[in-house]
Amino acid sequence: MITTTRFALVDCNSFYVSCERVFRPELEGVPVVVLSNNDGCVIARSNEAKALGIKMGTPYFQLKDLVKREGVEVFSSNYELYGDMSRRVVSTLSQFTPNLEVYSIDECFLDLSHLRPEEVEEYGVKIKKTVQDWTGIPVSVGVAGTKTLAKVANKLAKKRVGANGVLALNEQAEIEEALRETQVGDVWGIGRQHAKRLQQLNVTSAWDLCRMPEGWVKKNMAVTGLRTLLELRGQPCQDLEPEAPDKQNICTSRSFGRALTELKDIEEALSTHTVRCATKLRKQNSCATGVNVFLMTNRFAVTEDIYCNSRTIQLPTPTNSELELLPRALHLLKGMFRPGKRYVKVGIILTGLVPASEVQLDLFSSQNGEKHAKLMDTLDTLRQRFGHQALKYAVQGNHYEKAVKEEKRAPWMLQKQFLSSLYTTSVAGVLNIKT
Repeated sequence: MITTTRFALVDCNSFYVSCERVFRPELEGVPVVVLSNNDGCVIARSNEAKALGIKMGTPYFQLKDLVKREGVEVFSSNYELYGDMSRRVVSTLSQFTPNLEVYSIDECFLDLSHLRPEEVEEYGVKIKKTVQDWTGIPVSVGVAGTKTLAKVANKLAKKRVGANGVLALNEQAEIEEALRETQVGDVWGIGRQHAKRLQQLNVTSAWDLCRMPEGWVKKNMAVTGLRTLLELRGQPCQDLEPEAPDKQNICTSRSFGRALTELKDIEEALSTHTVRCATKLRKQNSCATGVNVFLMTNRFAVTEDIYCNSRTIQLPTPTNSELELLPRALHLLKGMFRPGKRYVKVGIILTGLVPASEVQLDLFSSQNGEKHAKLMDTLDTLRQRFGHQALKYAVQGNHYEKAVKEEKRAPWMLQKQFLSSLYTTSVAGVLNIKT
């Protein structure tokens, strides 16, 4: 049987907003926004919020009057909820094909090469309905012969009248029409600078880009641009990646809930970030060869000196043990800390990652690798079952991120004034049904 390469891109509509609405159905038709860390700026909007003129990235403090006047519902980012809902969507999509790629928290590519062209659109409708029924999350489905064209189809599926969230580009005439409707800056892989340059050359649509000479594109937009061009012409250049490639560096950092001046508070934050970072490291079965810690004050301060610093240390033996990483991270922090300054952010980057199975041991190392590995495995198991704050090191303090009382929350923890419940991952957050 001869098969034709065919990709589907399934994209969750206004994902963060949709997650909140699943458990608050009365918010359907109501303007809703979700804010970034520390309730800083808008990172997700419902269609109703867009209609009010609310832009992505708008600082929340600028919207307070509009929020009150128009009855806009506001939520802090609830990443634990969004992550779990994303896993449910992916699990649902895996019912339709064993070959899928989780591209982001709200997008998946599916391999539909087993379908005939006349079956594709009906299959897309079935995918959309099943995800909605099983998870409550509305999605759009775009299907085409390449990933880039599937992106184009998905975007048009959301805004074309009559598409109802599903669009398949099977025929060349359909592809050409879709490319003419798509602005060149909306093409996947075309950055802002490339889009600006192309527009100066009167290349305003994806169709215009599709007709550009390959030599010019490769010379001026590198190999990545050439791949985009070929994919727009229907030639697949990107395969599915069912397994995400291991990261070369792992970073964990957060802005503080307020400016900090005490070393102890910053040590608590850095220790917590280090534990999170080490957990991610072990999850991909890697070890780090280097540790980088950075510390900074407010870059936009006008009444005080700006201070940013970063220090790195190479480890004698690659490790993913918190017992090895914590003291080194704290040592780097103490070397950078300057009394009297108001710090707003600290972070850690684990660098030079190598597979845990290929670690070159040091003859003079005192580290008991087997003992550390068993301890870390036990900690990971307990944290996965009872939550990341179930077991902590003393240097992390006795504060709790989800504490109701403010005195139980550390000053470095993020502000989450509008945080919703953990409906799917915490017994305390399970909805009560009153009859």
